[in-house]
Amino acid sequence: MSDTPFGFGLPPEEPDNGDEGKKKDPAGGGQGSGNPFGANPFGFGGLPGMGGPGGADNPFAAMFGSLNPNDLGAAFQQLGQMLSYEGGPVNWDMAKQIARQVVAQGTADGTKDASVGPAEKSAVEEAVRLADLWLDGVTSLPSGASTAVAWSRAEWVEATLPAWQQLVDPVAERVGAAMGDVLPEEMQAMAGPLIGMMRSMGGAMFGQQIGQAVGALAGEVVGSTDVGLPLGPAGRAALLPLNVEAFGKDLGVPSDEVRLYLALREAAHQRLFAHVPWLRAHLFGAVEGYARGIKVDTSKLEEAVGQLDPTHPEQLQEALQQGMFQPEDTPEQKAALARLETALALVEGWVDAVVHEAAKSRLTSADALRETLRRRRASGGPAEQTFATLIGLELRPRRLRDAARLWASLTDARGVDGRDGLWEHPDMLPTATDLDDPDGFVHREHLDFSELDKMLGEAAKGDGGKGDAEDGDDQA
Repeated sequence: MSDTPFGFGLPPEEPDNGDEGKKKDPAGGGQGSGNPFGANPFGFGGLPGMGGPGGADNPFAAMFGSLNPNDLGAAFQQLGQMLSYEGGPVNWDMAKQIARQVVAQGTADGTKDASVGPAEKSAVEEAVRLADLWLDGVTSLPSGASTAVAWSRAEWVEATLPAWQQLVDPVAERVGAAMGDVLPEEMQAMAGPLIGMMRSMGGAMFGQQIGQAVGALAGEVVGSTDVGLPLGPAGRAALLPLNVEAFGKDLGVPSDEVRLYLALREAAHQRLFAHVPWLRAHLFGAVEGYARGIKVDTSKLEEAVGQLDPTHPEQLQEALQQGMFQPEDTPEQKAALARLETALALVEGWVDAVVHEAAKSRLTSADALRETLRRRRASGGPAEQTFATLIGLELRPRRLRDAARLWASLTDARGVDGRDGLWEHPDMLPTATDLDDPDGFVHREHLDFSELDKMLGEAAKGDGGKGDAEDGDDQA
């Protein structure tokens, strides 16, 4: 795989004869600093001496004139793969390939990915073991991590792609359908091959976008639950030693404390996701519910399709990136967004409160690390940018502090069991309104469910006895 994705850029080596090949293309295959794949992700663009941008005099020469026969064959092969893709709404093979490329290029600070060594693996395992021990004293939920793993950035990409697929596919499917609907009905039958090509290109464009976003995110996340969603396999508490080190670099906190605090957060998330069986479906369902209400701006899509230049397929990608999605201003859409934001806030708030309770008397840096992570979550990052780009959705717990205060107050008022018991059913959890008045929720009179269960059990027993007696009378 060349540095330019899909193999359409200039070849990495200079030609054997002539000086023309030594001139660098300023438009087509360059690598811009803001985008690891340059302004033109497919490498199409004007080449020196080809009649201006895009090679207006000879577009095929502009696209392929500088390639040697081997590169030309590879280019056509990969173009064919892109246009013949017949899978789901996103070309996930392409997404993984591009994400791995982004990871291989390293982060802006020059840090390159590397395999995890035995010492790093051992340090992560010990941190998670100790974190689980500390959490045992502050939550009634048992450990949710059967395994502690230390991942490289590339391993994080591999492990989390299935979750990204579940989150992104519903949105991409809507866009793919819209791409086929931009033509009038009477023309769709005649334009069948064109529609198929557009959908294949849409899958490739989405694959490229999500690949770039996931690759960038892999350079910043410290575990598998940074965005408040269970992105990794169930039962695995994961840390990325390289990113953990980068996170703590300028904090003035011992690296062991940073690792342990992050292990506490990862292990706390794992307990919640493992022992609240409805939670994963609730969170992913909220994202999907929000996605179903997204309105695709077909006027922009029609304009993009109408002006599509075969030599510049990246134009369609630009349309995907520039405001194609407009959330509908409907009560249903607002409810879906509120449901998601509240769910994320409750998850993050619970983790924040529980981890602080476990760490405050043991780690001198607990307060500083807590505030740093709160600000990190509030300011957003690549994950939020990914969803804002794809569906206009930010995975940001806007009310994290309110939720953390509510969970802490619940601990004081009802104890650990009373607090954690609220996770038994989604209807028992605080609502967005409760976050406005946490004291009202905490001190509100609530049913003693154990007594209610006892009463229902006794009533059932009484009915059973009566029924038996009546059956006996009937038989008599």
